[in-house]
Amino acid sequence: MKSYQEAVKSRRSIYKLGRNIPVLQSEIIAAVERMTKDTPSAFHMQSARVVITMLDHHENVWHCANNVLKAVIPASKFAETKAKLDSFEAAYGTILFFESSNMIKAMQDQFPEYKHNFPGWAMQANGMLQFAVWTALEDMGLGANLQHYNPLIDEPIKQIFDLPESWDLVAQLVFGEKLEEPEPLDKVPTGTRVKIFREV
Repeated sequence: MKSYQEAVKSRRSIYKLGRNIPVLQSEIIAAVERMTKDTPSAFHMQSARVVITMLDHHENVWHCANNVLKAVIPASKFAETKAKLDSFEAAYGTILFFESSNMIKAMQDQFPEYKHNFPGWAMQANGMLQFAVWTALEDMGLGANLQHYNPLIDEPIKQIFDLPESWDLVAQLVFGEKLEEPEPLDKVPTGTRVKIFREV
């Protein structure tokens, strides 16, 4: 197992994914549940909601996306989009991240002086959860990439999985067996992004 900092460093977008994964489904479920429980949120709001889909259920996500996008993208331009969707479908699973609008509204009603902050705070917490889950999957030897086909696929996804209307889709984390390693990335020097003030 990697150290936390090593897992953060090696977490990258992997787009070529397969199904011969090195872990059990139960291990994936346990990791996602643990990250969902332990990731912090403002006012302990806990408004994030998560759906784990694997194999056939995962395929349903991308069949849905294919049908929705095929209806809005001209046929002459759809081939590239379909190739992307097919690559996601070839993976092992997709983790769907949502926000509960009911929970956010309840917090707004309870703390009206912060009413306008809660939607932003919810997105911050959801982003932390996505990163935590993604890093946990990396630590387990899985590859993943994060997609955002919402809001186009929101309603059909809710219908497929019988989800509450108040759940708003935020992101889709596709995961599976790593079939490639990512290319090196150019990084902006930390000196231009981090300012340090300390006693010497």
